[in-house]
Amino acid sequence: MHLTSKFRGSEVIELQNFEPASVDDIASVHARAYVSGLEKAMDQASEKGLIFIDSSGPTYATATTYRESIVAAGAGLALVDSVVAASKISRDPPTGFALIRPPGHHAVPQGPMGFCVFGNVAIAARYAQRVHGLKHVFIIDFDVHHGNGTNDAFYDDPDIFFLSIHQDGSYPGTGKFDEVGSGAGEGTTLNLPLPGGSGDTTMRTVFDEVIVPCAQRFKPDIILVSAGYDGHVLDPLANLQYTTGTYYTLASNIKQLSKELCGGRCVFFLEGGYNLKSLSYSVADTFRALLGDPSLASEFDDPNILYEEPSTKVKQAIQRIKSIHSL
Repeated sequence: MHLTSKFRGSEVIELQNFEPASVDDIASVHARAYVSGLEKAMDQASEKGLIFIDSSGPTYATATTYRESIVAAGAGLALVDSVVAASKISRDPPTGFALIRPPGHHAVPQGPMGFCVFGNVAIAARYAQRVHGLKHVFIIDFDVHHGNGTNDAFYDDPDIFFLSIHQDGSYPGTGKFDEVGSGAGEGTTLNLPLPGGSGDTTMRTVFDEVIVPCAQRFKPDIILVSAGYDGHVLDPLANLQYTTGTYYTLASNIKQLSKELCGGRCVFFLEGGYNLKSLSYSVADTFRALLGDPSLASEFDDPNILYEEPSTKVKQAIQRIKSIHSL
């Protein structure tokens, strides 16, 4: 779709030869025993070709999974470095996007889960704090599934705000309204489970009435995004009705929010997405939004397959979350 640096020149900077994440980086979120255990399991994976590392997903590993997972996490850290450096010389720095696999938001501190090996976003959040002194990190997770791993990593931390918008009742069943954080971190976790059938109109309202006031109140130093594209109407793993256009608007709005609140420091991380076509078009349209290009969503989206959103249930959900979090 001509969105690489080959076609766009200096508008798209592709990071080459970055370092994989170190064990210390990963251990800022995950138990060291898990990290070393996964590395050791690679011998078994070489022999068998494929091993089972978690049954809830189900999540598998091959002989190269450990290496690929530290490279994926490392990509996020390199993007944080680049975006922070650019923000020191420009008021409108480029937005980062980590096109990585495996994804990360289900991986819990003790181990892998739901196709995820290491919590890429969580590791980047700790890194931004530790290396760049960016104390307040705001994480937006718009994957259709609850980002339970990120949720758990920072549940009692007042300096990292985790906000997840996901489909109610979907995998892994966590992320209820009343999961708001604990101890010093009470109030810095926001979970908004949306009814099946929610779509573009819902997301626009959620952005304006929930995401914006939360972010404004929290005053972040950087915004990180778990960008899952499985809420698309064509995705087989859930039943929300986001369109390619929904993701364009969301990316454009998040970029603007980061410009207003934290000097444009913002990095997206690829999470879920199980229909390759809708995933491809939606990521491409996200890139267009971040580049300031017009959306090409109308070439792909078919409005005829959409049905009416459950507006009453959505309204109730939004009212409930606003009441819990005093928005």
